[in-house]
Amino acid sequence: MPDGDADLCGKAGIPTPTGSFRVLLKDQYKRSQTYGYWVRDGQAQPGKASQSPPGGGWHYVGYPMAFWVEFTSGFGFHEGPIWPYPRSHGCLHLHETASAKFFELVQVGTPVEIAGSLPEDATIGPSVKRPTDYADPDPPAQLMISQGFFSKPRDTQLLQGPPKT
Repeated sequence: MPDGDADLCGKAGIPTPTGSFRVLLKDQYKRSQTYGYWVRDGQAQPGKASQSPPGGGWHYVGYPMAFWVEFTSGFGFHEGPIWPYPRSHGCLHLHETASAKFFELVQVGTPVEIAGSLPEDATIGPSVKRPTDYADPDPPAQLMISQGFFSKPRDTQLLQGPPKT
């Protein structure tokens, strides 16, 4: 992402809020109230909660946003693919190898600073290995609409202890 990009992780028109915040709430099993899937007779198709497909019998299931950490109303950190350009709806995605760890580390009230660039970007940033999971195929819709999405294995260990001998 270019240094100082005002949209941060948000797509055009849906910027990530910047400034100083505090964690407001945490929800390990959060689902989007805006984006998700319309489900009927075992079929699931992506869509917005406000736009039901034609015909009756559909029900909405929000997109899973595992390990949600909200820092201002409607915006937060959650598990999701890490794209090399702004693609979220203003939220900050965490890789699945970090989402549970981050969730355990922060508490309600933890300070959060969101900016287009921070000093660490220049010193640590160039050496950070970037994930490429954005290129992976989407998980099957049946997994995304099930509670099984939230129970897939994740690494929750914050600090590695000495190797076991």
